[in-house]
Amino acid sequence: MARAATVDALRKRGVAKRTAEILADAGFTLEKLAASKPERLEKFLSKKDAAKVLQKVGAPPVEKPAPKAAKKPGKPRAAKPKEREEAAEEAPPEIPEKTPPVDKGEQEIYDGLKEVGRYLPRALVRELAQKMKGVKVSRKKLLEVLNRVCDRYDSHRIDPNESAGIVSAQSIGEPGTQMTMRTFHYAGVAEMNVTLGLPRLIEIVDARRVPSTPIMEIQIKEGARDLEKIRKIAQEIEMTNLEDIADIETDLVNMQVLIFPDDHRMKVRGVAMSELEERLRKFATQKETKRSVGGGSKAVKAFVVDAGEPSFKKLQKILEQMKSTRIKGLDGIHRAIIRRRGERYVLYTEGSNLAKILELPYVDPTATSTNSIQEIFDVLGVEAARNAIIKEANDTLQEQGLTVDLRHIMLVADMMTNDGDVKAIGRHGISGRKSSVLARAAFEITAHHLLHAAITGEIDALDGVAENVIVGQPVTLGTGAVNLVYRPGGK
Repeated sequence: MARAATVDALRKRGVAKRTAEILADAGFTLEKLAASKPERLEKFLSKKDAAKVLQKVGAPPVEKPAPKAAKKPGKPRAAKPKEREEAAEEAPPEIPEKTPPVDKGEQEIYDGLKEVGRYLPRALVRELAQKMKGVKVSRKKLLEVLNRVCDRYDSHRIDPNESAGIVSAQSIGEPGTQMTMRTFHYAGVAEMNVTLGLPRLIEIVDARRVPSTPIMEIQIKEGARDLEKIRKIAQEIEMTNLEDIADIETDLVNMQVLIFPDDHRMKVRGVAMSELEERLRKFATQKETKRSVGGGSKAVKAFVVDAGEPSFKKLQKILEQMKSTRIKGLDGIHRAIIRRRGERYVLYTEGSNLAKILELPYVDPTATSTNSIQEIFDVLGVEAARNAIIKEANDTLQEQGLTVDLRHIMLVADMMTNDGDVKAIGRHGISGRKSSVLARAAFEITAHHLLHAAITGEIDALDGVAENVIVGQPVTLGTGAVNLVYRPGGK
């Protein structure tokens, strides 16, 4: 459970906000809290607060049995379970290993860096080790290469007091003015559109919960070259409503809704008659009725739903319910399209449901993705959401033929996700949460911010750019970050 979700869950159970944040930062979840003893919580909270939290979370009471065990020290049986409980309670939490261990090649480079007294980040060390794999390099040559790489790395580092945020904003904003406002056909399929260009970039930085054209790319583990297998999977995940496979009519004389299954459409969608009967059994009965087709009429099988009372309003309501009745497929997946990529087949879906798709056993979770960043955050967490923001923004700019350095986009993604949640860049997100009153007022709703600051007595330390420009003094960046004192010689 993410930190924000834990805090929210504890707040709903009546735990104070500060206490909830302390517990979430300590790595507790609701399950862990329910299984914890007061002694463990007392490391982070007072004894009284720990007891209150356990009571609200609904942990089993453990304070009463403890004194009983203490009163009977003669019995070794009471002491052993207690010792086991304490050992289990104090067991350190399992921390997942996010970075791979250092291999032999990397260790050799680290030893060389130590010898020359220089520093390189892990990513560069790993890249160097991969490029030098299988190449015989003498110690002298290795140290020379490391010195050159370190010199290049140092020359590319940002200058002290450089306004990185402003440079990033301008580097993304300027190409943004050249982007088009069109929506494009996706993967060569005319019926399926995807938002690209400036509207898509705005969607990403606004952290929209649902994109205007949600799309998933689904990769299959085994049998990706078997077209028939891919077709069956597409039929299985594509949401099929009753109106997609049957003609639905109303009989105003008998106050009934008549459902006539279409064999051809059912075959295309992969729905069997037994499956349809199972879904409609609760509210419809199967009868043979006469249906006018062309010039004459013929007896056909139909499912009949009675309104129960002579009400046109109720009949219309039943008709709408029948049309939207789900027969098979996953919620949110409106259409699935098969595309050939090299020798493999890939599924593209109109609509997105990442959580349910990843539960399917034949789906490759490492290669399946969606363009809904909020959905990625909900299912996979904030690190995956950060990577999705970088990928989506970079792909959108690249598709338009605009080259923006990835580091600028990474800075934006880091700003949006640095507190464990996905925030928009705007007055409801980052810009609205700035500590400076004048910076917030300069962005949007000037009078509101200034009035609120005056009522609450806020103080502006004038640390940023916007507030210093407003009051007419040098900004605290670049040359404005240092003060020079001139002492003339000879005095």
